[in-house]
Amino acid sequence: MRNNPRDDWSIDDLKTQAAKRGIDWRQPETSHVTFSYPGARPLTVPAHKPIKAVYIRRFLELIDQAGENDDE
Repeated sequence: MRNNPRDDWSIDDLKTQAAKRGIDWRQPETSHVTFSYPGARPLTVPAHKPIKAVYIRRFLELIDQAGENDDE
């Protein structure tokens, strides 16, 4: 993800990575998913494909804020 933020990432990929790192997510019957972690600013991502690289970069920043520096 870090090496290629423009790859064909899906919202399920982001949900999986968030779950591995203890980042909460919610999708209350909308076309957007909001990821949150205590002490970090929530990130709302449109759920349609392809996910734009800017959202992938912001998601990686959230992972970093959550204390994880995994290069997946």
